Amino acid sequence: MQLQIQLVKALSKSDSLIVISDNAGQALKTAKSLLNREEFDYLKKWYENNGKGFARIDRLGQHLFFYVINQGKKPEHLIHEELRKAGHNLLLLSGESKIDTISIYSKSPDPKICLAFAEGIALSSYQFSKYKSKASETEHRLKTVKIVTGSVIEKQLVRLHSLSESVHICRDLVNEPVCNMNSLAFSEYVEVLFKKTGAKTEILNKSRIEALKMNGLLAVNKGSVDPPAFIIIEWKPQQHQNEKPFVFVGKGLMYDTGGINLKTAGGMEDMKGDMAGGAAVVTTLYAIVKANLPVYVVGLVPVTDNRPSGNALVPGDIITYADGTTVEVLNSDAEGRLILADGLLYAKKYKPQLVITVATLTGAAHAAIGKYGIVGMHQQAHKHFKGIQSAGNDVFERVVEFPFWDDYDELIKSDVADIKNTGGRFAGAITAGKFLAHFASYPFIHLDIAGPAFNDKKDSYRGTGGSGVGVRLLYRFIERKL
Repeated sequence: MQLQIQLVKALSKSDSLIVISDNAGQALKTAKSLLNREEFDYLKKWYENNGKGFARIDRLGQHLFFYVINQGKKPEHLIHEELRKAGHNLLLLSGESKIDTISIYSKSPDPKICLAFAEGIALSSYQFSKYKSKASETEHRLKTVKIVTGSVIEKQLVRLHSLSESVHICRDLVNEPVCNMNSLAFSEYVEVLFKKTGAKTEILNKSRIEALKMNGLLAVNKGSVDPPAFIIIEWKPQQHQNEKPFVFVGKGLMYDTGGINLKTAGGMEDMKGDMAGGAAVVTTLYAIVKANLPVYVVGLVPVTDNRPSGNALVPGDIITYADGTTVEVLNSDAEGRLILADGLLYAKKYKPQLVITVATLTGAAHAAIGKYGIVGMHQQAHKHFKGIQSAGNDVFERVVEFPFWDDYDELIKSDVADIKNTGGRFAGAITAGKFLAHFASYPFIHLDIAGPAFNDKKDSYRGTGGSGVGVRLLYRFIERKL
């Protein structure tokens, strides 16, 4: 059951409480009306001796927490990230104290203070336990969060609910093993997810994919026993504010063995997560639809897995795309760009104002900046890219711009075809982006989420396993356009 977050007008005398303040003086001033003399003296002494983290008062079942923001000279987005992490820590404390309901209270006129804290709780409440055979004690005992402040309005709360729900769904999709979430299961899930919404969905089967000459997707799928699919989600409400749509293209690689260029065993451990870009696109559209944002947006996800069967794609093969481009395949483990190219070509039919690819595309991106950000690059989309970076700061899914100089085009030239699918040892994330840009005849942004998409150990509110990265980023980017 998803955590419930509510707006209330007054504090409850029985609920546990977290008071968020800008400084210790403000915290003490607020505490005067909440605490008895002995409790107040304790809190005052605690701030004199410590002043960091959570001050805590236990009333035998009712727990009062006081948190002072470590503002200093931090920019706003770093303060909000601190609050999300504090929300995560409070969730852990609520588990230790067996708290199921808590109120958040702040006298700040800025609604983002309480919202960021609540968002940290909501995102941290995610669990993937469907395959556990026995129920176990969990830190996520919290069921209800009440926000007690006049600065937060219902519309902001609806946004928080729809966005956190979408991130949870994205994580579920990424964490599902391929034995239960192959191309067919993923496509069926998307149809069911959007069935009762106003969005239009269409799933192209193999025969339709063949008719459209999506030969990159077909080539990668040659080694699989499961057929490919191509997912189309279109949200075009009557009062949409943009004539030309934003199009998101997500990599739906349900599992990547590397194909004939087989990965090592260790390199395959988290490859069920190679469809994180596709999952992010699907659930971003879901969040936009749930929030009824007045924007025309399209999601495209080519879907398959990459296996080394007897008829699989091999180095030396040449693929001819629908636009006539020929591609020499040098490495079957550089397959994501091959299927995304079909998505980019299909996107042309919408005459988009911008197309964004989202993919766990290269180990080079992960090696370059680790899990701490997203590698991005663009073609003819400078203003939009600045918007992506600004949105990334807002939600702390930061985007680092890599150079996209013409020099890098030389690295993907082929002796026997128009281009090749790898550019050699150096600048791997950039040459992958250059490959995609070849198929983009419109403003184009590429986001490589290989680093932050899957956590092998817990990372605060981002959790373990699928992080849901990209959903909040793309949603915020679209929201800022309105």
